[in-house]
Amino acid sequence: MSYDALRHFADSWGLVFMGLLYLILIGWLFLPHGRQRSAEAARAIFEDQTEADNG
Repeated sequence: MSYDALRHFADSWGLVFMGLLYLILIGWLFLPHGRQRSAEAARAIFEDQTEADNG
């Protein structure tokens, strides 16, 4: 596969693939289990601090 063929593929189908992947990953966050995991991840940075304060 030549550089020109690879560049043409990346410019056309590569962009479509990356756009679809982006939409799928963003949509994944709005599923019910995605919201719960996102909330847990947002609170995770405070867990060690609250355990240290209580102990």
